[in-house]
Amino acid sequence: MEKDEIHLRRLPAAAPWGPHGDSEFHGVDFLPEDLSEAPEETGMRVNKKYSCLPAEEKGIHIINIRAIEDIGYDQHESTLLNSLSKNPDADCKYGLYFRDGKRKVDYILVYHYKKSSAGRTLARRPQQNDASVRSSRQDQPLPGKGVQLEMGDPEPHMDYHEDDKRFRREEYEGNLVEAGLELERDEDTKIHGIGFVKIHAPWNVLCREAEFLKLKMPTKKMYQINQTHGLLKKINSVIQKITEPIQPKVAEHKPQTVKRLSYPFSREKQHLFDLSDKDSFFDSKTRSTIVYEILKRTTCTKAKYSMGITSLLANGVYSAAYPLHDGDYEGENVEPNDRKLLCEEWASYGVFYKYQPIDLVRKYFGEKIGLYFAWLGVYTQMLIPASIVGIIVFLYGCATVDENIPSMEMCDQRNNITMCPLCDKTCSYWKMSSACATARASHLFDNPATVFFSVFMALWAATFMEHWKRKQMRLNYRWDLTGFEEEEEAVKDHPRAEYEAKVLEKSLRKEHKHKETDKEKLTWKDRFPAYLTNFVGIIFMVGLTFAIVFGVIIYRISTAAALAISSTPSGRSSVRVTVTATAVIINLVVIIILDEVYGCIARWLTQIEVPKTDKNFEERLIFKAFLLKFVNAYTPIFYVAFFKGRFVGRPGDYVYIFHSFRMEECAPGGCLMELCIQLSIIMLGKQLIQNNLFEIGIPKMKKFIRYLKLKRRRSLDHEEHMKKKQRYEVDYNLEPFAGLTPEYMEMIIQFGFVTLFVASFPLAPLFALLNNIIEIRLDAKKFVTELRRPVAVRAKDIGIWYNILRGIGKLAVIINAFVISFTSDFIPRLVYLYMYSENGTMHGFVNHTLSSFNVSDFQAGTAPNDPLDLGYEVQICRYKDYREPPWSENKYDISKDFWAVLAARLAFVIVFQNLVMFMSEFVDWIIPDIPKDISQQIHKEKVLMVEVFMREEQGKLQMLETWKDKDKRKGENCNNHSPRLSRSRSGSLSSCHSYPLDV
Repeated sequence: MEKDEIHLRRLPAAAPWGPHGDSEFHGVDFLPEDLSEAPEETGMRVNKKYSCLPAEEKGIHIINIRAIEDIGYDQHESTLLNSLSKNPDADCKYGLYFRDGKRKVDYILVYHYKKSSAGRTLARRPQQNDASVRSSRQDQPLPGKGVQLEMGDPEPHMDYHEDDKRFRREEYEGNLVEAGLELERDEDTKIHGIGFVKIHAPWNVLCREAEFLKLKMPTKKMYQINQTHGLLKKINSVIQKITEPIQPKVAEHKPQTVKRLSYPFSREKQHLFDLSDKDSFFDSKTRSTIVYEILKRTTCTKAKYSMGITSLLANGVYSAAYPLHDGDYEGENVEPNDRKLLCEEWASYGVFYKYQPIDLVRKYFGEKIGLYFAWLGVYTQMLIPASIVGIIVFLYGCATVDENIPSMEMCDQRNNITMCPLCDKTCSYWKMSSACATARASHLFDNPATVFFSVFMALWAATFMEHWKRKQMRLNYRWDLTGFEEEEEAVKDHPRAEYEAKVLEKSLRKEHKHKETDKEKLTWKDRFPAYLTNFVGIIFMVGLTFAIVFGVIIYRISTAAALAISSTPSGRSSVRVTVTATAVIINLVVIIILDEVYGCIARWLTQIEVPKTDKNFEERLIFKAFLLKFVNAYTPIFYVAFFKGRFVGRPGDYVYIFHSFRMEECAPGGCLMELCIQLSIIMLGKQLIQNNLFEIGIPKMKKFIRYLKLKRRRSLDHEEHMKKKQRYEVDYNLEPFAGLTPEYMEMIIQFGFVTLFVASFPLAPLFALLNNIIEIRLDAKKFVTELRRPVAVRAKDIGIWYNILRGIGKLAVIINAFVISFTSDFIPRLVYLYMYSENGTMHGFVNHTLSSFNVSDFQAGTAPNDPLDLGYEVQICRYKDYREPPWSENKYDISKDFWAVLAARLAFVIVFQNLVMFMSEFVDWIIPDIPKDISQQIHKEKVLMVEVFMREEQGKLQMLETWKDKDKRKGENCNNHSPRLSRSRSGSLSSCHSYPLDV
């Protein structure tokens, strides 16, 4: 046959695999023999069992496109020829189904492949050592489209690294086919150099794995859910009518009156389950979970070492693996799907006032993500009463600020109280009335209502935890997780890719030394360098945080001294506010930067430990990240609350840093106002910048960068450019799901701001509420539109995060007791009121808290340079402390008042802590973890399930009795025949008795 002839030939029955698991002939169009109509798809001959072509198209022929180009057909004409064909993408709903339009795509594997200069993939030269590994199943091509060299083409230079990856893919995909999955390949995509393997799980595989995983599925049995009666029913009806406008318009969110009985799936008991619609019996979330479990369990063997999907992803054999979204969420003529419904009723800022459709979230993303958003919703709802009480406490402070006697005394210029200098030499004496604004502002947060609010928030935290446990049990009942335990995941925790790689490296190292080894595993000796690195790294990071806080302290001291030199009275009066505000902003910037750095370091420290399972990895990562971020966020606040002004010394005997910087002092009104400023700026700044702007900006930036990279690699071919992207191509461009740890972490840190130092900032719950209203919709939009669909994970609780929340709640009681006792002036006021006040009022309190100092006792070189700055000579100046006056025998020693106040403070801490702890435990005890109606429903389900099986057993017994009666009557009929007839028909008798066995 001449070169320029059109080669018509039938595809071989068993074409060998190409470089990517494809057949030997690619880049061609299937055409009927008479060429009368265009093909429905391009591709290759497929295995009969997994073919995507109808049976009537098995006898099609292929035409060599290269030969057509040789005899004069140009690209435009071939494009015209293809344009006459039916669009196969429409049949498969643009990637949601296989190309036959019938089998649903449950999972996607993505890989990179390289092309030769001619634009074709390289064929792999068979090696001798492949013969022992390659099986007959691997000689069968995957259905789909690919591009490959002709048999007679010269083979270019090989990239053996890529060749090894391709060989592993071939073997792994062959093992998946052996496991019962159906695969189809697509390399003819708009993303050049990227291949996709579509995976479909047939019905028998879904049933097998559902039984293996013990998935609870709905049975045919339905029962009535217990309804309230009488007054409660009327109240619930009124509440439903009131809340109807804020309910999402989702079918799953409507209250149910009946429920299907669920039972772990069993193939032997399929008759019990509702199989009226097999296509929807296993939803997309369940199907992808089943396929993922098979992917984790299936291995690719090279020599004697196995590699699962996690190892294949880590080693670059596959670049991604993910389930598909249900479809588009925006655009014209978009078919209704759960993703679109979630986008409209959940992931939109316009529905911020509505409840979340938690059941639909669980149906689409799985129980673990559903529980996170349910917890976030409960937390946000519980912030509403806390915000209201916080606002009332703040308004009480505003209303009573003019009646506060201590602040009025500080603002009264007639008292003429002269204060000692705030710094050495450059600072001069100052009037206490200049701190009037700070004193009045302190009363807004430092008043008797603050103590009540601290007690309220401690009880609120306990109530929130109990309310969440009850809500969690309701969700477990609705989602059929009541009998679910972690051990019932059926599939044990699979080793992580990094762990397998480390074990492989250890095995190879021992094999190189010619040692016979059993199955290897990592011991503490292997991990000791990582443990040592973790310990040193965490200590260094904590020390770095302390060093930065110390640096900010030096900045505050030096800036305050510099601003004090200012000759303007207004400049001197605003020194404290200016220094505090600028220092807090510096702290905020450092905290935001270190948060990102510590997150990466925590992940790196966890990775070098090489935990065996994903669960161990997640728990260790959470512990390290929480420890570092907790220290980073709260160290500046702890300093202001408990250390600032405590180790100052006294005039004439101050404490110095580096022999030059004097320690900071609290304002005459106390450090609570400064703590409030510190807490509010850090909390609001973190929420606004880190939690919102970063979550919006960084994903958008990453998506834009990926778009630019793909645009640079995209072909300029017009036909390719105009082709609509498949669903798996669109999802590949989305950001991979990185887990729920960052989402939980920012909420846990916020929970700390709300509870730990709430005594100093009653408006913290309000700002947390406003942030969370945005956060819910922001996270929802990210999950629906910005991220690839995560694999659904079953879970019955929020895991380790619940223990962290309980720990923060307990710690909050202790910290608030110390804040009220030592940071605020609440205890000194009580002591003065009941021990030292002459008329039972607070008059004279300010003077009582100030000690006197004789300016002649200043150390040499520390007295003010301008002692006459106030216009008169100062003999005695005042400072805040409980010390003996200079005319006393034990001048400047700690006075008895100090010990009285200290004893009262410690007593208050003990009483407050134990009282609130007791009340919290009482709330925990009095509120049952499981709602009564849910416990009744769970018991009812168990009884009904027993009844179902009892009826089934009774039916079997009745059927056996019926068979026995029939057998007995048949035997009697046979005995009534004559003996001769019976002997002549002995075979008939035996057949009579064998009848029940046949049945």
